[in-house]
Amino acid sequence: MDLTNLNKDRKTRRKPSLDLGNMVFGKVPPQSKELEEAVLGAIMLEKSAFDTVIEILKPECFYVEAHQRIYRAMTSLAQKSLPIDLLTVVEELKIKEELDVVGGPYYVSRLTNAVVSSANIESHSRIILQKFIQRELIRISGEIIGDAYEDSTDVFDLLDDAESKLFQITNNHLRKNFDDINTVLVKTIQRIEDMRNRDEDITGVTSGFPSLDKLTYGWQPTDLIILAARPSVGKTAFALNLARSAALHPTKPTAVAFFSLEMSAGQLVQRILSAESEIWLEKINRGKLEEHEMKQLYKKGIERLSNAPIFIDDTAALNIFELRAKCRRLKNKHNLGIIIIDYLQLMSGAGDNKNSNREQEISRISRDLKGLAKELQVPIIALSQLSREVEKRKEGAKIPQLSDLRESGAIEQDADMVMFLYRPEYYDITANEMGESNKGETYVKIAKHRNGSLDTIKLRALLHIQKFVEDEEGGGDFGGAIPGGNFRPVRGDDGADAGAKLYIQKGSKMNDGNFDDEAPF
Repeated sequence: MDLTNLNKDRKTRRKPSLDLGNMVFGKVPPQSKELEEAVLGAIMLEKSAFDTVIEILKPECFYVEAHQRIYRAMTSLAQKSLPIDLLTVVEELKIKEELDVVGGPYYVSRLTNAVVSSANIESHSRIILQKFIQRELIRISGEIIGDAYEDSTDVFDLLDDAESKLFQITNNHLRKNFDDINTVLVKTIQRIEDMRNRDEDITGVTSGFPSLDKLTYGWQPTDLIILAARPSVGKTAFALNLARSAALHPTKPTAVAFFSLEMSAGQLVQRILSAESEIWLEKINRGKLEEHEMKQLYKKGIERLSNAPIFIDDTAALNIFELRAKCRRLKNKHNLGIIIIDYLQLMSGAGDNKNSNREQEISRISRDLKGLAKELQVPIIALSQLSREVEKRKEGAKIPQLSDLRESGAIEQDADMVMFLYRPEYYDITANEMGESNKGETYVKIAKHRNGSLDTIKLRALLHIQKFVEDEEGGGDFGGAIPGGNFRPVRGDDGADAGAKLYIQKGSKMNDGNFDDEAPF
């Protein structure tokens, strides 16, 4: 037997590969050739018609390839500030060597006969757009079906890819139109009336710190807030305090999405438990808890946090597409109210431009985060690292500045608010101007506030329990967090007792319940 002929016979009898892009057999893709002709004809008849159409349609929205080429020629004329009519379009197609491809001058001239005026051109354009979106959904669905049949396809990558493609349709072709000022005025007056009738001044998501809320009125929807500091200053601890305050608000609990690219979900939960139960983080990490501390952990920590709407994602090297997809799902399912990202420099871009440097990638990420905040109508708090230039400055000039934001000036540009976290003891500055200890003294400096004033808020860091408190409130009630012993009140800046609320226990060892004055607060 001739093996060559046998192989040829097998190839002939082999079934052709299935074109999954045309799964719906016997049907023509959604289209409207007559409306496409009417729109192109109207553009050549009316001077202002193109300005209306260009906001709705792109060349690929036309089903007929000849119509795509003609529309591109019109776009080219508009970019050159040349008039768009029958003669100029024909001439532009000649220059592009596409006149014969579209059917010659006769076909172009025939388009003007398909319409009398441009009175309904906007409605016609939107119908063409709807047909295009239908075709795109059919195409994307076919690709998803094909990928889903591949055993090597990761299902989570498939989900992200599907959501990304659907988002591109929305982002590229369903753009928001202008609002006339009268419509916006009605909404604005209604918002002002609602705010007047409120019993509280906070209009956004509470931070949990009254002095900070007084400046910001809460984290506002659509805002991108940057929280920046040097490593180990307490960015994550402060961000977790913000998340905990929002989720556990007594009257208006807010769903929080916390994306941690640096720490695991378990480590974050341990920190939240420490702050809520006021038990030392080191004890929780080691599991060395007394019986009364375990009861306190359950009563003040686990019971309160078990139903808190906090959603933690610890995916490493999270990219902006994955972030957007996850946030959109949380928004639909749990009415997401605030997003926190720890931290910005660990995020990766979409990967569509491998020739760009890291600064350009961070710039795109910050722009995308601002776009996501506007899309979901929620505030986004993104943690950021500061450059080493802060540490190189003299002792009195180590307070961070906007120029210290690491890797990109675009972060400063895109952000609605930039906050710096600063602790003097981080730079071994252990006493204030009065010579008194400033252990735990923390400053939140609002360096940029697009919709409000600038100021510096003074807090006190209790990092042993991963908690920040208002400075005038001191340390609060430690409960069972610190065993019995001798306490002394901490003096305020004016030398007076700070409400006798923050106490430091004297001693030296942790195991016997005695702590020295230099214990990490």
